Amino acid sequence: QVQLVESGGDLVQIGGSLRLSCAVSGFTDDHYAIGWFRQAPGKEREGVVCINNNGTIYDRDSVKGRFTISRDNAGRSLYLQMNSLKPEDTAVYHCATASTCWSYYDHWGQGTQVTVSS
Repeated sequence: QVQLVESGGDLVQIGGSLRLSCAVSGFTDDHYAIGWFRQAPGKEREGVVCINNNGTIYDRDSVKGRFTISRDNAGRSLYLQMNSLKPEDTAVYHCATASTCWSYYDHWGQGTQVTVSS
């Protein structure tokens, strides 16, 4: 059974940094993509950044230069380093897996809350 567990969310001031983690278990190999999504209150869920098994990364324009995604070699942990945080980054952040970054995401974590305040 595949499980994803996020951690690292917190309350942080504008301009601050956070590092989110996603622990992945239940896969027999690392041939999958992992992405970070977020959903703010009253808004639709949006993709933030994704990394394919071959290391290719896709990220949305609003986080370019501020957010960095990485995964360990075994593919069991995913990280999201978030710097220069803005109020609009406030959301529940979820990690999810798919065969590729552009495929259907079939496994999701419960999410971790990130709140950026002034």
